[in-house]
Amino acid sequence: MPGTATGTGTAIEPQSLKKLSLKSLKRSFDLFASLHGDRPPPDAASKRVRTACKARDEYEIVKNLPTSTQREGGTLGAANNAGETQPSSAANKLPGLQRDTLGDLPKDGWRETAIVAVPSQQQTGLGDGKAISIAGASAAISGVGISERYQPSAAIMKRLPSKWPRPVWHPPWKNYRVISGHLGWVRSIAFDPGNEWFCTGSADRTIKIWEVSTGKLKLTLTGHIEQIRGLAVSSRHPYLFSAGDDKQVKCWDLEYNKVIRSYHGHLSGVYCLALHPTLDILCTGGRDSVCRVWDIRSKAQIYALSGHENTVCSVFTQGSDPQVVTGSHDTTIKLWDLAAGKSMSTLTYHKKSVRALAVHPFEHNFASASADNIKKFKLPKGEFLHNMLSHPKTIVNAMAINEDNVLVSAGLLSRFLKNLNVMEMGAFYWFLITFAVGDNGSLWFWDWKSGHNFQQAQTIVQPGSLDSEAGIYALSYDITGSRLVTCEADKTIKMWKEDDTATPESHPINFKPPKEIRRF
Repeated sequence: MPGTATGTGTAIEPQSLKKLSLKSLKRSFDLFASLHGDRPPPDAASKRVRTACKARDEYEIVKNLPTSTQREGGTLGAANNAGETQPSSAANKLPGLQRDTLGDLPKDGWRETAIVAVPSQQQTGLGDGKAISIAGASAAISGVGISERYQPSAAIMKRLPSKWPRPVWHPPWKNYRVISGHLGWVRSIAFDPGNEWFCTGSADRTIKIWEVSTGKLKLTLTGHIEQIRGLAVSSRHPYLFSAGDDKQVKCWDLEYNKVIRSYHGHLSGVYCLALHPTLDILCTGGRDSVCRVWDIRSKAQIYALSGHENTVCSVFTQGSDPQVVTGSHDTTIKLWDLAAGKSMSTLTYHKKSVRALAVHPFEHNFASASADNIKKFKLPKGEFLHNMLSHPKTIVNAMAINEDNVLVSAGLLSRFLKNLNVMEMGAFYWFLITFAVGDNGSLWFWDWKSGHNFQQAQTIVQPGSLDSEAGIYALSYDITGSRLVTCEADKTIKMWKEDDTATPESHPINFKPPKEIRRF
């Protein structure tokens, strides 16, 4: 204990902890402060290793260059055949480098190799203090043909040109005919395989058949009790198929102009339908989130392809696998196998509802349209190809493509969305009604190969209609692909064709390759 007497009878003065700490710090300061911050003494061995590593990284490709004698006499080829490599004079002057062979140069490979010339005044210090220049090695092969440049790691690489395909020139499209006759929104369209007439379905619950050449009305079919959202004309039978919000799918015999079959099974409105090109099969999709496959003859339901979580609003079929492709409001696209009756894959690239699908006439590709972008996919597995370059942030209702690789998309520029609650017969039905106040419908024309938007057109609302009734709900090319027909909210049908007077000089391609490609 401090302050007490020890066994020897002498007393020790107490020392505080603070004094002991200060004493220890002073002693440490005297020992180490004088050398603090000084660099360690130079080590010749470490400097030689460091310099050799740096020289190897920069000049490894030029270590084993042929001498002028070997180049003139062709001894390099003989040395390569014998499995030996002749070291160059430049390599002999590098004492810090290992003279190992590269092992990957073919015979006479030095004729296809060049180095970057370094000025003669630029010198590199090596481990033993000697200074050399590789200007002599550069001059030794200065007359050799250059096919590939080897640059130091610190050099700036040349920017490669864009590999994005350049668009093909297409003439602009113009409106040449307006057809009136429906009393409601025109929601669907289908062409006759003979290209003599086309039919349209409307919110006035009627189907009208028009002549392609003159635009005259030929026939009106009545039978649905709600608006008609889907039409399809068979190329193998004289049948017309229609579907609407009344949950009904009808088969019309065009020889008698009356309904001969009805397909019952949907639990809500039917939004889309498609015929198989080789089989007697009809596919329909609707608000019950199911794509149903029907036998045309027996009216039997073959499959109920379930898996979507929201409305199935677009569908197409093809002869090879996958035979059915559907797009839904749940932002997904599903590829279905008809033989197994189940989904092959699900594409989740879109962020918003997929309202339209379009398959290419002869390529094994298809496009899908959403409010975020129009995307191209490759069949049969659905590999993503690319986005369209300048997509409008709008709701795309319809899309079509012809054999000239002109893709057209149309929709509604929506600003205001309102919910309307409708109570009917004691049950609640919720509808989402789109009010496009002050907006106008738009047509966007794209080059299929490059995704370049070469034309933007807007429809003109007919006299007597509101400005908000400029939306386009459906469109289709005729069988030849030379005419385009649009179905619009102002109760009219408009026909478009290419401008014959346009030339590449009068309508040049204003194309800029994209700098950054968004994959999703």
